[in-house]
Amino acid sequence: MTRLFEPVTLPAPAGPGLALRNRATLAPMCQYSVTARDGVPHAWHLTHLGSRAVGGFGLVYTEATAISPEGRISDQDTGLWNDAQRDAWAPIVDFIHSQGAAAGIQLAHAGAKASTYPWLPDAAASGARGTMPPEEGGWRTLAPSVTNVHGLDAPAEMTVEQIRASIRDWADAARRADEAGFDVIQLHAAHGYLIHQFLSPLANHRTDAYGGSYENRTRYAREVITAVRAVWPEHKVLGIRFSGEDWVEGGWRIADTARFAAEARDLGVGAFDLSSAGIGAFHGPTGPGYQVALATAVKEALAGSGAFVTAVGMITDPAQAEHILVTGQADGVSIGRAALLEPYWAALAARDLGVDRDENPRAPQYWRAGW
Repeated sequence: MTRLFEPVTLPAPAGPGLALRNRATLAPMCQYSVTARDGVPHAWHLTHLGSRAVGGFGLVYTEATAISPEGRISDQDTGLWNDAQRDAWAPIVDFIHSQGAAAGIQLAHAGAKASTYPWLPDAAASGARGTMPPEEGGWRTLAPSVTNVHGLDAPAEMTVEQIRASIRDWADAARRADEAGFDVIQLHAAHGYLIHQFLSPLANHRTDAYGGSYENRTRYAREVITAVRAVWPEHKVLGIRFSGEDWVEGGWRIADTARFAAEARDLGVGAFDLSSAGIGAFHGPTGPGYQVALATAVKEALAGSGAFVTAVGMITDPAQAEHILVTGQADGVSIGRAALLEPYWAALAARDLGVDRDENPRAPQYWRAGW
């Protein structure tokens, strides 16, 4: 048995936790495919996510799914702010489960990085970049502070009332996620979106209880976690994705992430995924596994807590993934772009790592492929 294909259980506050058939997770990846612009997932999302469940992943995450209309990155993102969206997610979840995978949803609010053109070839070819104006379907964005750090139209600074309303939106979306049958929620606190904007001094210039000190800048994230955990059943896993580093002096650093991860663990978060950057220009390293050290730092900070920590970012080769796990750098791996190229990445990785074909996590209908 390889480490990558060793079963693992993710911790929850009550009950046995969530058993996964392996440690390969499909990372959340935007599809920009809700052409009706109503946030309702459809056949594309079933096919995209379902094929990765067929292809052997242990946990399949949806794309960043907005908790409110103004929280969408683009007008073609999925959402979970109403019951029609919940009802459309339910059969997708059921199919993922039918293939032996767990179903996770990444809940998100883009903050100042909302209302942008979809990042698809047609939009790029037309020259449509940056903020989508209201006359084309865009909207005024909300953020902790008015800033141009993202290179987009300036957002409106959120009032305390709007902050509290957004926290209710997170909780309402979590309740619907439970009703749709999801096993895991991952809170999107990375890539320069709203929670990350509150965390980072680069984007948060507030002088009230939600800005300034570390304690104040992390307040919004703590309140979101607490509100979601209050409605998310205790036997289900709550996760979070961090940008472990802004890669900028004076920004959010890995020491901050490790400190806050320990606080989040105490609040009932059991799964942690470590990405980086997203606020302003990228100043970090590049190359295979360039973010793995961030996962290792959080794993060390959470040692003994039972938390499940995944690494993400240019992890493409099965041997590379196995090495990360065998050497204890992370507990699991999140596969993104490699899974866009190959939906059966997990099943092929099992073959390449010598897993017996009777133990391969591929769909049984495909046994004749040999694996």
